[in-house]
Amino acid sequence: MACVLNSNHNAEEDDSTIDWQLPISFVKKRHIEKIEGANAITQTWRMKERMKTVSVALVLCLNVGVDPPDIVKTQPCARLECWIDPISMSPQKALETIGANLQKQYERWQPRARYKQSLDPTVEEVKKLCTSLRRNAKEERVLFHYNGHGVPKPTSNGEVWVFNRTYTQYIPLSVYDLQTWMGAPSIYVYDCSNAGIIVDSFKQFADQHEKEYEQVAAQNRGSLNSPPTFKNCIQLAACAANQILPMNPDLPADIFTSCLTTPIKIALRWFVMQNTSKLVPKISVDLIDKIPGQLNDRRTMLGELNWIFTAITDTIAWNTLPRDLFQKLFRQDLLVASLFRNFLLSERIMRSYDCTPVSSPKLPPTYQHPMWQAWDLALDLCLAQLPAILETEDKFIHSPFFEEQLTAFQVWLTLGSEQRSPPEQLPIVLQVLLSQVHRLRALELLGKFLDLGPWAVNLALSVGIFPYVLKLLQSSARELRPLLVFIWAKILAVDSTCQADLVRDNGHKYFLSILQDPSMPGEDRTLAAFVLASIVNEYLQGQEVALQGSLVSICLEQLGDQNPLLRQWLAICLGRLWTNYDKARWCGVRDIAHEKLYSLLSDPVPEVRAAAVYALGTFISSVTERSEHANNIDHSIAMTLINTVSHDMSPLVRKELVVALQWMVLLFENSFLSVAFQEEGKTLQMTVLADINMSPIMGMRRIASRDRLKMLSPGCLYNPDGSIGPVPVANTDAFQSNSDRIKRVSSSSSISSLGHGQLSSLPNLSYGSIYMKLWHGLITLDLDPHPSVRHMSYTVTNYIRDQVKDSSIPKEVNDTKMSSSLSLPPSPSGRPTFLAGESPPTTNSASELHRLTASRSSHLTTRTRKIMPNTISEEENDTNSNRKPLVTTQFVDWSCKYFAQPVMKFLEDNDVESSIHYEREWRYQRNSALRCEARDEQRRIATGRLESQVFNTRCPNPPSVIQFHPYETYVAVAGKDAFR
Repeated sequence: MACVLNSNHNAEEDDSTIDWQLPISFVKKRHIEKIEGANAITQTWRMKERMKTVSVALVLCLNVGVDPPDIVKTQPCARLECWIDPISMSPQKALETIGANLQKQYERWQPRARYKQSLDPTVEEVKKLCTSLRRNAKEERVLFHYNGHGVPKPTSNGEVWVFNRTYTQYIPLSVYDLQTWMGAPSIYVYDCSNAGIIVDSFKQFADQHEKEYEQVAAQNRGSLNSPPTFKNCIQLAACAANQILPMNPDLPADIFTSCLTTPIKIALRWFVMQNTSKLVPKISVDLIDKIPGQLNDRRTMLGELNWIFTAITDTIAWNTLPRDLFQKLFRQDLLVASLFRNFLLSERIMRSYDCTPVSSPKLPPTYQHPMWQAWDLALDLCLAQLPAILETEDKFIHSPFFEEQLTAFQVWLTLGSEQRSPPEQLPIVLQVLLSQVHRLRALELLGKFLDLGPWAVNLALSVGIFPYVLKLLQSSARELRPLLVFIWAKILAVDSTCQADLVRDNGHKYFLSILQDPSMPGEDRTLAAFVLASIVNEYLQGQEVALQGSLVSICLEQLGDQNPLLRQWLAICLGRLWTNYDKARWCGVRDIAHEKLYSLLSDPVPEVRAAAVYALGTFISSVTERSEHANNIDHSIAMTLINTVSHDMSPLVRKELVVALQWMVLLFENSFLSVAFQEEGKTLQMTVLADINMSPIMGMRRIASRDRLKMLSPGCLYNPDGSIGPVPVANTDAFQSNSDRIKRVSSSSSISSLGHGQLSSLPNLSYGSIYMKLWHGLITLDLDPHPSVRHMSYTVTNYIRDQVKDSSIPKEVNDTKMSSSLSLPPSPSGRPTFLAGESPPTTNSASELHRLTASRSSHLTTRTRKIMPNTISEEENDTNSNRKPLVTTQFVDWSCKYFAQPVMKFLEDNDVESSIHYEREWRYQRNSALRCEARDEQRRIATGRLESQVFNTRCPNPPSVIQFHPYETYVAVAGKDAFR
């Protein structure tokens, strides 16, 4: 007894385990999603126009040794200009040295620009300089740097000061004139007291220029140059309209210029001057100039500080500015981006001296952003080890800044979502990609971020990821391959326009090497196949380079791979490669690609079968020049499809079948019209026979059924002499060979082009012809149980039927075919014979018959469309590529959506809070209760009686298979041709 109880207990445990592992049917994406592509997201990350600052005007009004009359300087006061003390040398040499230093400081940020100095200039010299630079710059940007430390403050009328030729007077220079000479686009830097006045006046003069242009345009209606765009010019001013520059002797006199052109040097000096620097012992201003390294070498201490500064200022701007403004100021122009990064530093430093830098466009305050604390920490750690490095020449310890920021980004990823604010470390992650030390980890975290969805991809693109990951494709490091192919798959799934950039930089070779590498996992090769499919999608240059890279043979070699997703995308990749690209198709013919794809038509995965049908369909439609060889291949493919997948259980596959077969209908339209005419004739004969059998004998002339059928048969019309005879029919074999050489006929002339009203141009195809079989296959799909398949097939077949109906029997014949007014052909005896009580026909009967039959003949062969010549030549017909499909699916777009959605998300099966877990728990409890109830019923069945009826129904067809659901109240009944 104990053994029995124990066995029952074990059985219950086994059942419980099975309940928790029960597979769920019809929950694949193809079952629960609409088969449609993702919604297109408007591209905002790519700059509409790239711009470059090609010319720089350096205008210095210092007048060394002479102070302006409206400025009372403190003693001591700030004297350094471009880190040069002008008192330490002669005035003229100091002026030239300062000008040369300023040019070097700007060249650090834009070495290829054209620089022109104007030292203590006159109005004419400034005009000559500006007009010359604008003329050479054309449509590119020009920078105008103005240092007014040796002249009076700007006036309220919008004027700055320069000199006369003898330096005895200050001459005003109107900003209005400066705008005219500089043109647009331009950027202005004003380093002088009350610089905000210039910014305000600039805007007023910009409005004035626009109004004057409108007035001139109204007077002269002729063609004018494009309107001025001075409002879009960029301005950077050292202080507000009511502020003067700081005179602290520990600071340079041109502190604003120092912040813009030498940010690391002024940042270190300012940091040492703050009280917080007292935590770092033995650090003085003199030691700052001894920091080892170069600014452009990230491996050195100075270079690492510059690298950290760039990452921090980029991060502050990206998290503070609107996206469009960030793109304009920090991604459009390298010099402008550098100046605005440094402008953020100037705001922080100069605000500590009650001076507020001004910009146009205006930026939100950033001087209190939390990332500045990270900058202070980086400076602190750097300066703390500086004395030991200078004394013992020890190697410096790299800053943990980037590693810590990656950790912060990783923490965000564990909790981040679309509803949360974006991670502020994203710009820093991109900077880390430049470092080999942290590159692998940065790419891994970046891939996880992109996997969150299209919104994350767009964020990464907007911050500037694209040039970084594009350049990394030149790397030969194998450990980066899985990460880079994943990142690029995510990018192309959201923005397919990147295909042009990949082809231009030969990036496609990177993914070809991954796809053909057998040592790479199937998942990575699948991603590579998707990337290559995106590169060749509707992009001829991509198709050409992929074909040159042997993409066809690479894909064909792996069609038998165990990974179903890889098989699917290999087929899609091939289908996209030879879409409207004849060279790729014939390359596939040489490699018998179509026959190798046949094996996928019986694949156990429906998506793979659908992809194979898609590839074969584009294989058919890709031929632009028809030939007998091409037609034979297309016939073979079409018959294989109709015989293999017309009864496929997945509607996904059958819809692709309809799309593929439609190209046969469009390419060989005449042949299908002939088939449809013959089918129409058979239907008409059956209708006539039914009419004869059902019509009353009285009141109807006698007519031999044979003659009646001849008269109404599509192959037999009245001859011009009024006699009845068969219309000559072209030889079937001859037509087959001719039709193979004829290109498809456009729908607007498919019938009319067959001749001037001659139905005989249509072939009389045998019942066993290819076109007859394909037509019957399409008609079978017209009755498909799936509504989408049925509708698509009906659209294709109706395309032919509508043309047949348009050219079929006219309405008057249909209305009068059984009427007594219709004249009959002569009787065999040569005299008409009438039934009893019937009157002879009128004299007009013969003419009426001839009119109606002639009308019928013309309607059968002509349409109210443009009449084409008798001869159909290849040159006179449209190419296949111009033909629009009758039906389409979004299967491939839906397949692409897989890569745009998260694929590394936490499995809901393991989440106890997920709906799947709750559903499984409910199913377990329900099944357990049902088994207990079933055991009780089994015990009672030995003594009880079964008298209650639970279910009763009738099946229209004899059932062949009956299957009860073990737990639900369902029963499935299937017959030979139907199921319930």
